[in-house]
Amino acid sequence: MSGLVLKLAPRERVLINGAVIENGDKRARLAIMTPNANILRLRDAIHPEEVNTPVRRVCYIAQLVLSGDAEPANARHQMLRGLEQLSQALTDPDSRSQINAATEALLDDQFYQAMKALRTLLPREARLLAAGAG
Repeated sequence: MSGLVLKLAPRERVLINGAVIENGDKRARLAIMTPNANILRLRDAIHPEEVNTPVRRVCYIAQLVLSGDAEPANARHQMLRGLEQLSQALTDPDSRSQINAATEALLDDQFYQAMKALRTLLPREARLLAAGAG
């Protein structure tokens, strides 16, 4: 089976091509077969007031594309600039690997995969910002 596989918890909501879909009472597994479908787990959504760090900003731009609120071409340009800035700040090998994965996904118009790679950097960014504030 190809495509994206979503494993949904009971009552979990997901946005697929602009439509909010809520799972029933039991766990479910959905295979999304349409290439380039825009998908966003609502539990993973970043709210506008939470866009307060560099990684969150780039993730949020990808999220706007997935929700249909931003044009992919404009978002791609903004995200590539943001990824370049992140690559200058996050220089450890694991961060570089995730930034490279996000960049490759973005160049293939895979905004969900780019956001997924970037989300792995959120805990590291939080630690770095906490250490810098202390």
